[in-house]
Amino acid sequence: METQKFNYDNNIVRAFLYATIAFGLVGFLLGLTAALMLFYPELPEFLFGTDDTTIKSLASGNIQGLINTQGAMGFGRIRMLHTSAVIFAFVCNSFFCGAYYSMQRLLKTRMYSDTLSWIHFWSWQLMIVSVVITFLMGINTSKEYAEHEWPIDILIAFSWIIFGINMFGTIAKRRVRHLYVAIWFYMATWLAVAMLHIFNNLEVPLSFTSWKSYSVYAGVKDALVQWWYGHNAVAFVLTTPVLGLMYYFMPKAAQRPVFSYKLSIIHFWSLIFVYLWAGPHHLQYTALPAWAQAVGTGFSIMLIAPSWGGMLNGLLTLRGAWDKVRENPILKFFVVAVTCYGMATFEGPLLATKSLNKIGHYTDWVIGHVHIGALGWNGFMAFGIVYYLVPIMWRTSLWSKKLANWHFWLGTLGIIFYAVPMYISGFTQGLMWKQFNPDGTLLWKNWLDTVTAVIPYYKMRFLGGLFYLSGAILMVVNVIKTIKAGSFQKEVPAEAPALANIGSSRKEGEGLHLWLERTPTLLSVLAFITVAIGGLVEIVPTLSLKQSVPTITAVKPYTPLELEGRDLYIREGCNSCHSQMIRPFRDEVVRFEGKNGQYSKAGEFVYDRPFLWGSKRTGPDLHREGGRNPDSWHFKHMYNPRITSAGSIMPRFPWLISNKLDRTQMVDKMKLMKNVFDVPYTKAQIDSASQWADNQSKAIVQRIYSEATDVKDQMTKEKTAKGSAYVPLEHREIVAMIAYLQRLGTDIKTTQVQTASVE
Repeated sequence: METQKFNYDNNIVRAFLYATIAFGLVGFLLGLTAALMLFYPELPEFLFGTDDTTIKSLASGNIQGLINTQGAMGFGRIRMLHTSAVIFAFVCNSFFCGAYYSMQRLLKTRMYSDTLSWIHFWSWQLMIVSVVITFLMGINTSKEYAEHEWPIDILIAFSWIIFGINMFGTIAKRRVRHLYVAIWFYMATWLAVAMLHIFNNLEVPLSFTSWKSYSVYAGVKDALVQWWYGHNAVAFVLTTPVLGLMYYFMPKAAQRPVFSYKLSIIHFWSLIFVYLWAGPHHLQYTALPAWAQAVGTGFSIMLIAPSWGGMLNGLLTLRGAWDKVRENPILKFFVVAVTCYGMATFEGPLLATKSLNKIGHYTDWVIGHVHIGALGWNGFMAFGIVYYLVPIMWRTSLWSKKLANWHFWLGTLGIIFYAVPMYISGFTQGLMWKQFNPDGTLLWKNWLDTVTAVIPYYKMRFLGGLFYLSGAILMVVNVIKTIKAGSFQKEVPAEAPALANIGSSRKEGEGLHLWLERTPTLLSVLAFITVAIGGLVEIVPTLSLKQSVPTITAVKPYTPLELEGRDLYIREGCNSCHSQMIRPFRDEVVRFEGKNGQYSKAGEFVYDRPFLWGSKRTGPDLHREGGRNPDSWHFKHMYNPRITSAGSIMPRFPWLISNKLDRTQMVDKMKLMKNVFDVPYTKAQIDSASQWADNQSKAIVQRIYSEATDVKDQMTKEKTAKGSAYVPLEHREIVAMIAYLQRLGTDIKTTQVQTASVE
């Protein structure tokens, strides 16, 4: 058969490699900033200005600088920007970099279309830049790992589809009959992410000229869909594509074949089947139906087997080559990465059990667990791939193995100094929250006691982040020096015989999986069915049955002002630190509910789009916040939390007090809720929305003035100084935020709980 000559495209690989390195540094720096703010919440004041004379500032002592930032440096926004930067910018770019390199060589062909490759690259980078801008502006949906608003969701889908066309087109024109295991994982990744992204991000825009949208799911249903997506974003963005890279780059770097072909098959099919069922383990003891929680736990425990099968397949590939690990920094990174994968995938199922979940959930234990995967598994795999590709593509040796080894040890120390303090902090939090005195009162009644107890561990975590970032900076130096010493090979000549057409039917004596490996269409269909089963079984019954969320007659829709306040709460990322889900534990009911004695019920969330149950309690749960503190307390708490709560690590929100509330879309929001989501607003309520909001805001301001004369005096001085430019307190954002916070949990009382199924 005639040998065909062609060229591999290294140019697109280089572009994604540069993006990986650049956005990796950005993601690490954002994470370090968030970590710093958890023990130095005055960082924005130090940078932009403050009226607090006890705090040093780079500005002139005027808080207007902080107000002018409009919360861009708020912890909630930085935290979601960090997670999105690491997932979508760093890990995804590293996956695309490795995939574009390995696919061409595994399939013995150039990518299907250079044009599609570059459309994919630039659309993905445009998405990342859009995320940075919108998140800093407070434009987000609050849904973890899916905070992007609807135009960016569409851009993600567009870019992902372009990548899929290019990948499947390349597979179709391959010159290798059987697909290697890495390609299976790439295909399953594309199919699963497409499904997850589309269904979780179904939302209705307020208008096509507005960024604002509302989820088509509400309350419990939204929580189930979100964590079906959220857990499987971990599975099919942070795990399966990186496993595909492991199956290619680890054997290449070790110059050894994969340990077991059969184990690869078992690993692939069992992993993509089991993963999709495990999402509800993020919702243990919540208002989610118990059967869904049980299914999530069961399948999470099952995940240990396929995950460890993959880990062992990777590590045992190094049998007979461990002497190379001592000499080769690339293999060092891969070995620690795969080990961290094994640790994280053992710990995750343990945390999914109810016994440990009731202690670990909402604590820093989960943060430590996540970062074993992110820093160890994802980060070290990406670093190893960078060190592998740069010398090959620039046709030279790595500038400094010593520097790469320094990076390895700094990164490893960074992981240890990050994870271990977070484990200790998590154990401390979980136990302190649950301790009682002999007389039945909470031992640590003041929430701040449980916060200040873990501050030393936050400082150690910051040190770990510094180590990790320092190692990454050394990598940048090493890469730059290597590139300068080498010569980039844009087009790599290659040759291979054309693939003969033997038909897609199974041949006599041909193994089932061997047949699947040469029929990519059938393999794709079976992979999609495998990943879709879990979602169909868990989500469809919950979404289709009204009886799955019983109605509580006392629960009413939000008022127009409260709806605006809720959107402000989402804008500022408050759900990053505060949960809104009181679980049926004695300590939580006593701590957060007091005399009413009510844990959270599914029917309380029917008007919540999106749900705001949260995944971390840095501050206390807020689901029963309404009426616990006076309006003036909330006013001062937002202006400076350390006035009302000495030692608080909550950031300041003075712009909420200065900003005029934008009510221009208030009526449109109510109409959308009524017309699209069947929220029972009457026509009279919608027509009188402005007056309704005015009356509620006036009542709040009257209470603030009666409770805090100093606030009234300050507003009087401001009115005198500004004259006609003065905006009455009733029309400012802070009043809407207070309206929302004071509404939380007030719909039901012990004597009022009546539930009835909807016919």
